[in-house]
Amino acid sequence: MHLKSLKVFCDVVGRRSFSRAANENGISQSGASQIVNALEEHLGVKLIDRTKRPFVLTPEGEVYYEGCRKLVQRYFALEEEVRTLHEEVAGRVSVASIYSIGLSHMNRFVQRFLRDYPKANVHVQYQHPRRVYELVETDQVDLGLVSYPRSSRAIKASVWREEPMVVVCAPSNRLAQRDRVSLPELHGLDMIGFDADLEIRNEIDRALAARGIELRVSMEFDNIETIKRAVEIDAGISILPEPTVDKEISAGALVARPLAGIDLKRPIGIIQRRGKELGKTARRFMQLLLKQSLSKADAASLDVATQDQFEEEPSVAEDDAARASLRQAQSSLTEDSPDALTRVPPAAAPVHVAS
Repeated sequence: MHLKSLKVFCDVVGRRSFSRAANENGISQSGASQIVNALEEHLGVKLIDRTKRPFVLTPEGEVYYEGCRKLVQRYFALEEEVRTLHEEVAGRVSVASIYSIGLSHMNRFVQRFLRDYPKANVHVQYQHPRRVYELVETDQVDLGLVSYPRSSRAIKASVWREEPMVVVCAPSNRLAQRDRVSLPELHGLDMIGFDADLEIRNEIDRALAARGIELRVSMEFDNIETIKRAVEIDAGISILPEPTVDKEISAGALVARPLAGIDLKRPIGIIQRRGKELGKTARRFMQLLLKQSLSKADAASLDVATQDQFEEEPSVAEDDAARASLRQAQSSLTEDSPDALTRVPPAAAPVHVAS
């Protein structure tokens, strides 16, 4: 059986779609269906139960998929290794990142990587945390970047970095005059927070409640960009990872102050599917992430001319969209809107924060 057929079958399962797998392999949807039919005829068993919507793998299909997935991955990794044995790194690596890591870090790391390996191809997309895990589990990307990383039967997580959390406010806010902000000074303030289903929100709530601090959550958003726009107009303060506000601080749009009496950090990790055979390019990119600690000096030394050499699919709102989301949230608030008090059970130290 041709390796191409095995790859098409794996793509059908991994992308949960005959049409998406067909597009991935440059064939028609009927062609992808015929390939799967031919595999089933060859094996004498049904691999996919098409009577259900969406389709599901049969027990035989599950066993066959796991074996074929590993076989296809190892073959293409070997092929890339042999082709580039005496050449430059010239393969492709695909990465899915949560919004805040992607916007604050990935552009700089990709530039550094392409400076070292100009023939490489880096594909980056920004997604919700749950979607990042899904893309890694289904082999649609090589690596994922998430906060508060967790390993599972299907996912292997590696610690990458920890980011300090800081109080962020508008320059006109009274907290901007402080060198450091104590916990009692936060009590009762209006908070621009993350959506309640995000891990970073839960961790901040637990950390503050453990010390008896209550904040009024006046607005909630699912991404840091919109939160920053709300803080810029002094709609409230927020607690954010320090690297995510570097640009606004430099521009004078926001002020960041360290928290006194608590050490809040957001852990960042790299996730990959267990048993996945990474190609040479993906391995080199992961090595760069693990070895490099991004600093302002790093950012200044990067060659911005390489920026147009990589593909990027940002799905987070840009400034205009963020402001539109903010205006919509503001218009929904009235004097009759109840205050949202954050009060949750205490959590044990040390404190790590993640989204």
